[in-house]
Amino acid sequence: MQIKKPTKEYDAVIVGSGAGGGMTAKILAESGLSVAIVEAGPFFDPADPATKTQMRWSHESPRRGAATVRPFGDFDTAYGGWEIEGEPYTNEEGSEFSWFRSRMLGGRTNHWGRISLRFGPDDFHRKDIDGLGANWPITYEDVSPYYDKVDKLIGVFGTNEGLPNDPDGYFLPPPKPRLHELYSIKGARASGVPVYPSRMSMLTKRINEDRGVCFYCGQCSRSCAVYADFSAGSCLIFPAQKNGGQIDLFVNCMAKSVETDGQGKATAVSYVNKEDRREYQIRGKVIVLAASACSTARILLNSNEKDSGGLGNSSGVIGRYVHDSTGAGMMGFIPALMDRDKYNEDGVGGLHVYSPWWGDNKKLDFPRGYHIEYWGGMGMPSYGFGFGHTAIQRELGIRPGGYGKKLKDEARRMYGAVVGMAGRGESVAMYDNYCEIDPHQVDEWGIPVLRFNYTWSDYERRQASHMQDTFEEILTNMGATILSKKGTAENDYGLLAPGKIIHEVGTVRMGDDPKTSATNSFGRMHEVKNLYVTDAGTFPAQADKNPTWTIMALAWRTSDHIVSELKKMNIR
Repeated sequence: MQIKKPTKEYDAVIVGSGAGGGMTAKILAESGLSVAIVEAGPFFDPADPATKTQMRWSHESPRRGAATVRPFGDFDTAYGGWEIEGEPYTNEEGSEFSWFRSRMLGGRTNHWGRISLRFGPDDFHRKDIDGLGANWPITYEDVSPYYDKVDKLIGVFGTNEGLPNDPDGYFLPPPKPRLHELYSIKGARASGVPVYPSRMSMLTKRINEDRGVCFYCGQCSRSCAVYADFSAGSCLIFPAQKNGGQIDLFVNCMAKSVETDGQGKATAVSYVNKEDRREYQIRGKVIVLAASACSTARILLNSNEKDSGGLGNSSGVIGRYVHDSTGAGMMGFIPALMDRDKYNEDGVGGLHVYSPWWGDNKKLDFPRGYHIEYWGGMGMPSYGFGFGHTAIQRELGIRPGGYGKKLKDEARRMYGAVVGMAGRGESVAMYDNYCEIDPHQVDEWGIPVLRFNYTWSDYERRQASHMQDTFEEILTNMGATILSKKGTAENDYGLLAPGKIIHEVGTVRMGDDPKTSATNSFGRMHEVKNLYVTDAGTFPAQADKNPTWTIMALAWRTSDHIVSELKKMNIR
């Protein structure tokens, strides 16, 4: 295949346009660098009428909005999912990893839950606490100034509570709890579980002239046409371009590998243009991989053909230690919430309250914690009219089934009376949980695909068992009838498959020792000095929090480092 090699050289070439790539592009471009972004999906602007799905009715879809071509429904913003035609991945026997990809400018940030939590001081040195996994080579104090910057730049609502491992920040006013959340607060506190206002990146007040304010449509998963919620395109890339930053977008371009010269310096990114199906290269003084943890590992493992171990992988850790958040849930029917008065209680597109981890693991049989996300209530119906309708009918002594006016009347009475909880917890990074190149299969673009080998350990199973017991107790306190079966040992206590929570991290982990890590504390590859990683691949450990705020804080920190190193002529 003939490879087209352009003559122009950018100061930085970034693969990926999500949380890490978008932040890196903004900081580098506003520092005066010329930047190219290679993105596997198309251009996307949530304000563009051609692609906008916000404020559209379910009946506008031929499938009434049901999830057929998109995993969360026709009007969800995700261009992609766990399965993408022409882009397979495989699992070793006994493995069940589900890999979510979002092919569009801004990546997953267009449709994520926008739960925006800082990692706490303990999260950076868990090995010191429980002897498992690895410590980070940095501390909370190293990242804290960048968390502050992200809070002020992006905007996040919440309250300062003085919690030791859930640090305070710069918060916008939070929305008040909805009725089902007031019930959840009462039920949780009766079991000694604290509940606080959520920390979410939606603007409840204006912070600049580029973005609007949330008007509580509850459809943040569709990405916001007034830019009131955070997405990397609308809040990072577009403003940087507007402010004069030179950012060229190479969309619908599937990154294949990083090219190097004879001295071990990264020189270019090779990619396949999806429109003409030809391979190209784009040159840069600095190469930044921010394609998501597993995609970055895939690019590195497919680079440097002379070394089957991949580029910068003499440690053998690239692809290793992949780990996702744990996830389990439970829902119940609250009779007291039946026959409610109907009023606008939509709020933001997600939880108004949450429970950060409150437990003492020294007294428990698992090492890491989890937080609780509460859902339910009225809101605008998504697709269909609710969960567990026949189960509720049985509870009320109504013959299951039905149609016509009777069914509609029942749905109106019951709607808003279902409440649920989802646990999102920290798993322990394991060497034997990994992704590698499948030697037998390529994708539609001729690029070798990933093969996963991942299983939960008893640490995660026991954590999920604790989740189930907690949820059952809280729902019982609320007077609920449990609608979902409680998990047992036979089904890993309701644990969702690894990858289902879409928080995978750790495949290119940072560390001080090049023998056990792939990058240094700034995400700089130990073996390729002008190659950086600014996605969650660098995480030595997850936390009981969502990773996006930490991705952006670290990306900003790394970007400052890149600018400094270029000024010092340490990168040439």
